[in-house]
Amino acid sequence: MNSKTVLYNWLLLMTLVLLWGTSFMFISISVETVDPLSVVFARVLLGAIVLLIVVYAKGLRLPITRQAWFAFLLMGVIGNVLPFFLITWGQLSVHSGIAGMIMAIMPLITMLLAHYFIEGETLNRYKMIGFALGLSGIALLLGPVFEGGGPAVLGGMAVFIAATSYAINSVLVRRLPKFNPIVGAAGVLIAASLIMFPIWLFKAPPLSDQISYGSMISVIWLGIGPTAIATLVLFSVIERAGPTFLSTINYMIPVVAFFAGAFILSEPIETSSLFALGIILSGIAFTRFRAGHTSR
Repeated sequence: MNSKTVLYNWLLLMTLVLLWGTSFMFISISVETVDPLSVVFARVLLGAIVLLIVVYAKGLRLPITRQAWFAFLLMGVIGNVLPFFLITWGQLSVHSGIAGMIMAIMPLITMLLAHYFIEGETLNRYKMIGFALGLSGIALLLGPVFEGGGPAVLGGMAVFIAATSYAINSVLVRRLPKFNPIVGAAGVLIAASLIMFPIWLFKAPPLSDQISYGSMISVIWLGIGPTAIATLVLFSVIERAGPTFLSTINYMIPVVAFFAGAFILSEPIETSSLFALGIILSGIAFTRFRAGHTSR
């Protein structure tokens, strides 16, 4: 692999990190004047439209079988509707940087679930130590939240459940039927849009005429950037450099989320939060130690 290819792969990876890492910041801006249900519906709908255009531009077609759409609906709920709503609702009371750091537990929960549901994905002492470190970091991170009580407690737990939902979805993806990645992503977002439409129609409060320009732009960007464009970049990185290279984002996204919230939204920087982030990232690193050791 030549240096230009390596550089391009890193540029793609950093693009993905920025798209996903700053999404928490844009969610915080969007919920200032737009309710969470409307944010989620707009996000999945815009993402579905963009990916559907890409599917047909590439000459691909969506499947029409019941099995395919059952899988899309299942992944649409667990991998999009539920976590998108929980994160968006949770950020009504939790800073974007804290939400991004809580989400760092996702690969550790995935590792634990994979042990029981994916053949060949077995736990070892390094993975267990990493998981324990990750949970310790989350406990330290949420400690001040629980001490303060109020809505922030529920908000923090909502984000944690969202991370668990993403982890469950990542295991489901490996057990459900395989599709062309872009076709599958478009199908999942279309299914998520169909699920969200009646919920948004009957449960969301009327849109206010006081929606700020910042919230409106943030909602649109969430659908186009971190949802649609990020999906295309994701598959490009996997195809060009593989999933191991992609896994580097687990270290970068919570860091970007934390500092984007701190420097752009002026969220407080607590020493305990930085310490918790270090523990969580150390836990992720520990789970990879044995794999790196045995591959030599």
